[in-house]
Amino acid sequence: MDLHKIIRSAILGVAVGDALGVPVEFYVREARRQDPVTGMRGGGFHGQKPGTWSDDTSMTLALMDSLTHKGFNAEDQMRRYADWLRNAKYTAWDDVFDVGSTTADAIDKSYSGAPLNQCGSRDENCCGNGSLMRIMPMALYLYGTGRGELNDETALLIHASSALTHAHPRCLMACGIYCAVVFRLCAGEEIRAAVQNGLQDALDYYAGQKAFAGEMDKFRSLTTIGTWPEQMLRGSGYVLHTLQSSLWCLLTTESYADCVLKAVNLGEDTGTTAAVAGGLAGLYYGEESIPAEWLDVLARREDIRYMCDAFADVLADE
Repeated sequence: MDLHKIIRSAILGVAVGDALGVPVEFYVREARRQDPVTGMRGGGFHGQKPGTWSDDTSMTLALMDSLTHKGFNAEDQMRRYADWLRNAKYTAWDDVFDVGSTTADAIDKSYSGAPLNQCGSRDENCCGNGSLMRIMPMALYLYGTGRGELNDETALLIHASSALTHAHPRCLMACGIYCAVVFRLCAGEEIRAAVQNGLQDALDYYAGQKAFAGEMDKFRSLTTIGTWPEQMLRGSGYVLHTLQSSLWCLLTTESYADCVLKAVNLGEDTGTTAAVAGGLAGLYYGEESIPAEWLDVLARREDIRYMCDAFADVLADE
């Protein structure tokens, strides 16, 4: 596919999924069974209007903007994250209404002058989904510059981007696995093949890395994720739950809309689960598969398209 189409489809897929989940964040699954989300709505815990996206999309756009203008530059990435958190840049309506504590702590450390390699948490209690939710542009950047496979070079960059806020090996590995699946989808593989092959690529790579030996058992079960019953899935903010649920939603549905709605209706951290799943589904099904009535109310949709095209233009010139 054309890079412009790939990038627009993936990033709009993230943003729309995020916006669908924002109004029902933090509600349990039983609430969604009684009142399932079927389209864009407003209100909820954050009290936002329909089409409003959150930190997931803001940080995704910040990372994409950094890669567009600076290539891979960790200092610039963190600077843009701070600009988002402190100045509301990259937000839907000039307002930061949601941020994870691990992410906020890392940005605050950097803002106070701490070295970048000391900002991201390595604590097992901080294995949230805050880096996974924004990692899509890294995968697109690597694919677009002819590095669409997980190896020592690409893993180093993926891990470095994650580690700015989330430096535990589990978070790094989750990002690497997600990117490996994205690489396969970008190459045009069918969903099941892309997931299976991407997972195997990643597991084979990490099996040879001593730093990730203690994490392998937690991720091997992903190879059967498409067969799991819903009760085995969680929509929590734990990075492993988000990765599991996003892949499961992708594998057990047959359209962009069904994938992101299934993610939202798992409950809990609905915006992030749907953003992570939505990036994959958007990439596979294409921008044209996203319901027009959802895109019509999406905050700053034309700004997002413009940023996507600028990113694609830069990658095409590499």
